Amino acid sequence: MSLLSLVAALLLEQWRPLADRRFLYSLLARYAGWFEGLFNAGEAQQGKVAWLVAVLPVVLAAWIVYAAANRANPVLAFLFNVAALYLTMGFRQRSHFFTDIHAALKKDDIAKAREALSAWRQENCDDLDGEGVTRLALEEALISSHRYVFGVIFWFVLLPGPTGPILYRLSMFLDDRWSGSTSRELERFGQFAHGAFAALDWLSSRFTAAAFAVVGDFENAVYCWRTQAASWPDRALGTVLSSGAGAIGVRLGMPIVVGGKPLDRPPLGLGDPADVGHMDSMVGLAWRALVMWLLLLLLVALAGAAS
Repeated sequence: MSLLSLVAALLLEQWRPLADRRFLYSLLARYAGWFEGLFNAGEAQQGKVAWLVAVLPVVLAAWIVYAAANRANPVLAFLFNVAALYLTMGFRQRSHFFTDIHAALKKDDIAKAREALSAWRQENCDDLDGEGVTRLALEEALISSHRYVFGVIFWFVLLPGPTGPILYRLSMFLDDRWSGSTSRELERFGQFAHGAFAALDWLSSRFTAAAFAVVGDFENAVYCWRTQAASWPDRALGTVLSSGAGAIGVRLGMPIVVGGKPLDRPPLGLGDPADVGHMDSMVGLAWRALVMWLLLLLLVALAGAAS
Protein backbone atom coordinates (compact mmCIF):
# COMPACT_ATOMS: atom_id res chain seq x y z
CA MET A 1 0.00 0.00 0.00
CA SER A 2 2.91 2.38 0.66
CA LEU A 3 4.10 2.16 -2.94
CA LEU A 4 0.62 2.68 -4.38
CA SER A 5 0.02 5.62 -2.06
CA LEU A 6 3.29 7.27 -3.10
CA VAL A 7 2.67 6.75 -6.81
CA ALA A 8 -0.91 8.03 -6.52
CA ALA A 9 0.18 11.14 -4.58
CA LEU A 10 2.95 11.89 -7.08
CA LEU A 11 0.61 11.49 -10.04
CA LEU A 12 -2.02 13.64 -8.34
CA GLU A 13 0.47 16.42 -7.73
CA GLN A 14 1.79 16.25 -11.26
CA TRP A 15 -1.78 16.54 -12.53
CA ARG A 16 -3.02 19.11 -10.02
CA PRO A 17 -0.12 20.56 -8.01
CA LEU A 18 -1.16 22.19 -4.78
CA ALA A 19 0.62 25.40 -5.73
CA ASP A 20 -1.07 27.65 -3.19
CA ARG A 21 -0.35 26.25 0.26
CA ARG A 22 -0.91 29.55 2.03
CA PHE A 23 -4.13 28.30 3.59
CA LEU A 24 -2.28 25.33 5.10
CA TYR A 25 0.59 27.46 6.40
CA SER A 26 -1.90 29.96 7.79
CA LEU A 27 -3.59 27.20 9.77
CA LEU A 28 -0.23 25.92 11.00
CA ALA A 29 0.86 29.44 11.96
CA ARG A 30 -2.29 29.92 14.06
CA TYR A 31 -1.77 26.48 15.58
CA ALA A 32 1.85 27.23 16.50
CA GLY A 33 0.92 30.72 17.70
CA TRP A 34 -1.65 29.28 20.09
CA PHE A 35 0.98 27.12 21.74
CA GLU A 36 3.41 30.03 21.87
CA GLY A 37 0.84 32.13 23.71
CA LEU A 38 0.01 29.28 26.06
CA PHE A 39 3.50 28.08 26.96
CA ASN A 40 6.15 30.62 25.93
CA ALA A 41 7.84 32.48 28.75
CA GLY A 42 11.27 32.41 27.15
CA GLU A 43 12.54 29.14 28.61
CA ALA A 44 13.72 26.02 26.81
CA GLN A 45 11.77 23.64 29.09
CA GLN A 46 8.51 25.36 28.18
CA GLY A 47 9.35 24.95 24.50
CA LYS A 48 9.90 21.24 25.06
CA VAL A 49 6.47 20.84 26.64
CA ALA A 50 4.87 22.93 23.86
CA TRP A 51 6.49 20.80 21.14
CA LEU A 52 5.42 17.53 22.76
CA VAL A 53 1.85 18.73 23.23
CA ALA A 54 1.68 20.25 19.74
CA VAL A 55 3.18 17.34 17.80
CA LEU A 56 2.57 14.03 19.52
CA PRO A 57 -1.27 14.23 19.78
CA VAL A 58 -1.50 15.10 16.07
CA VAL A 59 0.72 12.18 15.11
CA LEU A 60 -1.19 9.84 17.43
CA ALA A 61 -4.53 11.02 16.02
CA ALA A 62 -3.29 10.38 12.48
CA TRP A 63 -2.30 6.85 13.45
CA ILE A 64 -5.66 6.17 15.12
CA VAL A 65 -7.59 7.44 12.08
CA TYR A 66 -5.40 5.39 9.75
CA ALA A 67 -5.77 2.22 11.84
CA ALA A 68 -9.54 2.65 12.07
CA ALA A 69 -9.79 3.28 8.33
CA ASN A 70 -7.66 0.24 7.58
CA ARG A 71 -9.89 -1.98 9.70
CA ALA A 72 -13.04 -0.61 8.10
CA ASN A 73 -11.80 -0.73 4.50
CA PRO A 74 -8.21 -0.70 3.18
CA VAL A 75 -9.31 1.66 0.41
CA LEU A 76 -10.11 4.30 3.03
CA ALA A 77 -6.65 3.90 4.53
CA PHE A 78 -5.15 4.21 1.07
CA LEU A 79 -7.05 7.45 0.40
CA PHE A 80 -6.00 8.82 3.79
CA ASN A 81 -2.35 8.10 2.94
CA VAL A 82 -2.65 9.77 -0.46
CA ALA A 83 -4.27 12.87 1.05
CA ALA A 84 -1.56 13.17 3.71
CA LEU A 85 1.22 12.76 1.15
CA TYR A 86 -0.42 15.24 -1.22
CA LEU A 87 -0.40 17.86 1.54
CA THR A 88 3.09 17.13 2.85
CA MET A 89 5.27 15.93 -0.03
CA GLY A 90 5.22 18.93 -2.40
CA PHE A 91 7.33 17.58 -5.29
CA ARG A 92 6.36 20.64 -7.34
CA GLN A 93 5.91 22.99 -4.41
CA ARG A 94 8.94 25.10 -5.25
CA SER A 95 9.90 23.78 -8.65
CA HIS A 96 8.43 26.80 -10.44
CA PHE A 97 11.18 28.99 -8.96
CA PHE A 98 13.84 26.63 -10.29
CA THR A 99 12.10 26.44 -13.67
CA ASP A 100 11.86 30.25 -13.94
CA ILE A 101 15.54 30.69 -13.03
CA HIS A 102 16.56 27.97 -15.47
CA ALA A 103 14.58 29.52 -18.33
CA ALA A 104 15.88 33.02 -17.58
CA LEU A 105 19.52 31.90 -17.49
CA LYS A 106 19.11 30.07 -20.79
CA LYS A 107 18.03 33.42 -22.27
CA ASP A 108 20.88 35.26 -20.48
CA ASP A 109 18.25 37.27 -18.60
CA ILE A 110 20.21 37.62 -15.36
CA ALA A 111 17.85 40.25 -13.94
CA LYS A 112 14.85 37.94 -14.19
CA ALA A 113 16.85 35.04 -12.75
CA ARG A 114 17.88 37.22 -9.78
CA GLU A 115 14.26 38.25 -9.25
CA ALA A 116 13.07 34.63 -9.17
CA LEU A 117 15.90 33.60 -6.84
CA SER A 118 15.14 36.51 -4.49
CA ALA A 119 11.51 35.40 -4.31
CA TRP A 120 12.60 31.82 -3.63
CA ARG A 121 15.08 32.65 -0.88
CA GLN A 122 13.11 35.62 0.48
CA GLU A 123 16.18 37.85 0.35
CA ASN A 124 17.79 40.30 -2.06
CA CYS A 125 20.02 38.56 -4.61
CA ASP A 126 20.74 41.57 -6.84
CA ASP A 127 24.49 41.41 -6.13
CA LEU A 128 24.91 37.97 -7.71
CA ASP A 129 26.33 37.24 -11.13
CA GLY A 130 25.08 34.39 -13.33
CA GLU A 131 27.29 31.79 -11.69
CA GLY A 132 26.22 32.89 -8.21
CA VAL A 133 22.54 32.73 -9.14
CA THR A 134 22.99 29.26 -10.59
CA ARG A 135 24.93 28.07 -7.56
CA LEU A 136 22.29 29.22 -5.06
CA ALA A 137 19.47 27.88 -7.26
CA LEU A 138 21.12 24.45 -7.28
CA GLU A 139 21.53 24.56 -3.51
CA GLU A 140 17.89 25.50 -3.01
CA ALA A 141 16.81 22.73 -5.40
CA LEU A 142 18.82 20.11 -3.52
CA ILE A 143 17.42 21.28 -0.18
CA SER A 144 13.85 21.39 -1.47
CA SER A 145 14.08 17.93 -3.04
CA HIS A 146 15.23 16.60 0.32
CA ARG A 147 12.86 18.49 2.62
CA TYR A 148 9.74 18.22 0.47
CA VAL A 149 10.23 14.87 -1.26
CA PHE A 150 12.84 12.40 -0.06
CA GLY A 151 12.65 13.26 3.65
CA VAL A 152 8.88 12.83 3.54
CA ILE A 153 9.17 9.53 1.63
CA PHE A 154 11.70 8.21 4.13
CA TRP A 155 9.47 8.82 7.15
CA PHE A 156 6.39 7.60 5.28
CA VAL A 157 8.08 4.26 4.66
CA LEU A 158 9.56 4.03 8.14
CA LEU A 159 6.44 4.78 10.23
CA PRO A 160 2.89 3.41 9.86
CA GLY A 161 0.41 5.20 7.63
CA PRO A 162 0.74 8.97 7.32
CA THR A 163 2.31 9.42 10.77
CA GLY A 164 5.84 9.80 9.35
CA PRO A 165 5.15 12.62 6.87
CA ILE A 166 3.02 14.49 9.43
CA LEU A 167 5.68 14.15 12.13
CA TYR A 168 8.45 15.27 9.78
CA ARG A 169 6.70 18.27 8.21
CA LEU A 170 5.07 19.52 11.42
CA SER A 171 8.44 19.28 13.20
CA MET A 172 10.07 21.20 10.34
CA PHE A 173 7.43 23.93 10.51
CA LEU A 174 7.80 24.39 14.27
CA ASP A 175 11.59 24.44 13.96
CA ASP A 176 11.42 27.17 11.30
CA ARG A 177 8.92 29.22 13.27
CA TRP A 178 10.36 28.91 16.76
CA SER A 179 14.10 28.33 16.51
CA GLY A 180 14.44 30.37 13.30
CA SER A 181 13.12 33.52 14.98
CA THR A 182 15.31 36.56 15.57
CA SER A 183 13.71 36.96 19.00
CA ARG A 184 16.03 35.65 21.70
CA GLU A 185 13.06 34.69 23.86
CA LEU A 186 11.47 32.67 21.07
CA GLU A 187 14.86 31.23 20.13
CA ARG A 188 15.24 29.74 23.64
CA PHE A 189 11.67 28.53 23.46
CA GLY A 190 12.45 26.80 20.17
CA GLN A 191 15.60 24.97 21.27
CA PHE A 192 13.82 21.65 21.72
CA ALA A 193 11.95 22.05 18.42
CA HIS A 194 15.28 22.60 16.68
CA GLY A 195 16.86 19.58 18.32
CA ALA A 196 13.87 17.37 17.58
CA PHE A 197 13.83 18.22 13.90
CA ALA A 198 17.63 17.92 13.68
CA ALA A 199 17.32 14.38 15.03
CA LEU A 200 14.63 13.50 12.49
CA ASP A 201 16.57 15.10 9.64
CA TRP A 202 19.87 13.47 10.61
CA LEU A 203 18.56 10.10 9.50
CA SER A 204 16.51 11.18 6.50
CA SER A 205 19.32 13.34 5.10
CA ARG A 206 21.49 10.24 4.79
CA PHE A 207 18.70 8.51 2.90
CA THR A 208 18.65 11.42 0.44
CA ALA A 209 22.44 11.63 0.17
CA ALA A 210 22.68 7.89 -0.50
CA ALA A 211 20.07 8.17 -3.26
CA PHE A 212 22.00 11.00 -4.93
CA ALA A 213 25.24 9.04 -4.71
CA VAL A 214 23.78 5.86 -6.23
CA VAL A 215 22.17 7.59 -9.23
CA GLY A 216 24.96 10.14 -9.77
CA ASP A 217 28.76 10.10 -9.65
CA PHE A 218 29.04 7.67 -6.73
CA GLU A 219 32.74 8.08 -5.98
CA ASN A 220 32.69 11.89 -5.94
CA ALA A 221 29.40 12.03 -4.03
CA VAL A 222 30.68 9.77 -1.26
CA TYR A 223 34.03 11.60 -1.11
CA CYS A 224 32.33 15.01 -0.78
CA TRP A 225 29.88 13.63 1.75
CA ARG A 226 32.68 12.26 3.93
CA THR A 227 35.03 15.24 3.70
CA GLN A 228 32.76 18.29 3.37
CA ALA A 229 29.39 17.69 5.07
CA ALA A 230 30.66 18.45 8.58
CA SER A 231 31.88 21.90 7.53
CA TRP A 232 28.36 23.13 6.68
CA PRO A 233 26.53 24.92 9.55
CA ASP A 234 23.57 22.53 9.31
CA ARG A 235 25.11 19.06 9.23
CA ALA A 236 22.02 17.41 7.72
CA LEU A 237 21.85 19.92 4.87
CA GLY A 238 25.62 19.69 4.48
CA THR A 239 25.19 15.95 3.92
CA VAL A 240 22.56 16.53 1.22
CA LEU A 241 24.37 19.41 -0.48
CA SER A 242 27.82 17.81 -0.51
CA SER A 243 26.52 14.49 -1.85
CA GLY A 244 24.34 16.21 -4.45
CA ALA A 245 27.16 18.49 -5.59
CA GLY A 246 29.54 15.55 -5.91
CA ALA A 247 26.90 13.51 -7.75
CA ILE A 248 26.49 16.08 -10.54
CA GLY A 249 30.09 17.35 -10.53
CA VAL A 250 29.56 20.98 -9.53
CA ARG A 251 31.10 23.35 -7.02
CA LEU A 252 28.62 24.78 -4.51
CA GLY A 253 28.96 26.64 -1.23
CA MET A 254 31.92 29.07 -1.15
CA PRO A 255 31.80 32.75 -0.09
CA ILE A 256 29.05 34.83 -1.67
CA VAL A 257 27.37 38.23 -1.25
CA VAL A 258 23.60 38.14 -0.63
CA GLY A 259 21.55 41.17 0.32
CA GLY A 260 24.69 43.28 0.45
CA LYS A 261 26.17 41.01 3.14
CA PRO A 262 29.17 38.75 2.49
CA LEU A 263 28.57 35.15 3.57
CA ASP A 264 31.65 33.08 4.34
CA ARG A 265 30.60 29.57 3.35
CA PRO A 266 32.74 26.44 3.03
CA PRO A 267 33.18 24.85 -0.41
CA LEU A 268 31.06 21.86 -1.37
CA GLY A 269 31.36 19.48 -4.27
CA LEU A 270 33.99 18.93 -6.95
CA GLY A 271 34.23 19.83 -10.61
CA ASP A 272 33.22 22.89 -12.58
CA PRO A 273 31.63 26.20 -11.53
CA ALA A 274 27.84 26.11 -11.59
CA ASP A 275 26.22 26.71 -14.99
CA VAL A 276 22.93 26.04 -16.77
CA GLY A 277 24.05 22.53 -17.72
CA HIS A 278 24.25 21.59 -14.05
CA MET A 279 20.63 22.68 -13.62
CA ASP A 280 19.66 20.10 -16.24
CA SER A 281 21.76 17.56 -14.34
CA MET A 282 19.98 18.47 -11.10
CA VAL A 283 16.57 17.73 -12.62
CA GLY A 284 17.78 14.37 -13.90
CA LEU A 285 19.38 13.52 -10.53
CA ALA A 286 16.15 14.15 -8.60
CA TRP A 287 14.02 12.11 -11.00
CA ARG A 288 16.46 9.20 -11.10
CA ALA A 289 16.65 9.13 -7.31
CA LEU A 290 12.87 9.12 -7.05
CA VAL A 291 12.47 6.33 -9.62
CA MET A 292 15.17 4.28 -7.89
CA TRP A 293 13.40 4.35 -4.52
CA LEU A 294 10.03 3.58 -6.10
CA LEU A 295 11.58 0.55 -7.82
CA LEU A 296 13.11 -0.59 -4.54
CA LEU A 297 9.72 -0.33 -2.85
CA LEU A 298 8.24 -2.33 -5.72
CA LEU A 299 10.83 -5.07 -5.27
CA VAL A 300 10.14 -5.19 -1.53
CA ALA A 301 6.40 -5.41 -2.17
CA LEU A 302 6.89 -8.22 -4.72
CA ALA A 303 9.19 -10.10 -2.34
CA GLY A 304 6.60 -9.78 0.42
CA ALA A 305 3.82 -11.01 -1.87
CA ALA A 306 5.90 -13.98 -2.97
CA SER A 307 6.83 -15.10 0.54
